[in-house]
Amino acid sequence: MSELPPGTVELIARALDEDLGSGDVTAEATVPADLQAGAKIVLKQPGVVFGLEVIEQVFRQAGATDFDRMAMEGHWHDAVPLDVALIHGPARAILAGERVALNFLGHLSGISTLTAQFVDAVAGTGARILDTRKTTPGMRMLEKQAVSWGGGLNHRIGLYDAVLIKENHIAVAGGLSKAVEACREAQPELAIEVEAETTGQVEEAIASGADRILLDNMSPDELRAAVTRRHAAGESAGRPIGDRDPGAGSPELGAAGSPELEASGGIDLDNVREVAETGVDFISIGALTHSAPVLDFSLLLDPVT
Repeated sequence: MSELPPGTVELIARALDEDLGSGDVTAEATVPADLQAGAKIVLKQPGVVFGLEVIEQVFRQAGATDFDRMAMEGHWHDAVPLDVALIHGPARAILAGERVALNFLGHLSGISTLTAQFVDAVAGTGARILDTRKTTPGMRMLEKQAVSWGGGLNHRIGLYDAVLIKENHIAVAGGLSKAVEACREAQPELAIEVEAETTGQVEEAIASGADRILLDNMSPDELRAAVTRRHAAGESAGRPIGDRDPGAGSPELGAAGSPELEASGGIDLDNVREVAETGVDFISIGALTHSAPVLDFSLLLDPVT
């Protein structure tokens, strides 16, 4: 079972208020106030279910009395239609929570499903799939949870928990090496990642002692060259890293010649395997959170007579 990130209860309350406003005028006209009902939420297409804790909170806030999980989260489900949850309570309450619940569940499960597809596509290569900060405002922690339940890894949560030096930082700092030096001095306990767009920047980032290099929009040949250069630098520095477990983290902050390599930009399900086979450690994909298709669910109500 997942745990709700801080702020989720309030997020759900705002979503319900946005949908209900002054009241559900259709249900108030057609559904008796004292009518009790049961309902089931049904998965209608194969994928990974995630978000049951969220939708339980939706229905609790809407006034439903019972919620039972019927499907495992974080697992791929092929056999559909599949009942994933049962709800009981006032019929009006269930209908009040229906759309908000399905919006959350479809979106989060869609992220988990797309992540699982990318993870499966690179299986056996050693490369790990990462998310990015390209998330829906206010939903970052939920969306990053969805990535992890789909088998991916979370990149930095925000601007505060890891250093990522990009082209604008490099320009202001007066160069890549100067930017790394400034960040190392200011935040010695944090790993430092540097964005590189050219072979020359890869060389400079390796020499600077960066802990990870983000290889931005590079071709497979350029990625392979970066992997080869990283290995050569590590061997010359007495730090061969060919057998290092991807995802384990740099063995030592600022260790010359041993940066992890992260590919990013222009990567989809059609080419991610080729990217992974270049030897990079990580592949970051913004589409996991900003473009994941919604997974299809429906709610079927059964009035209790």
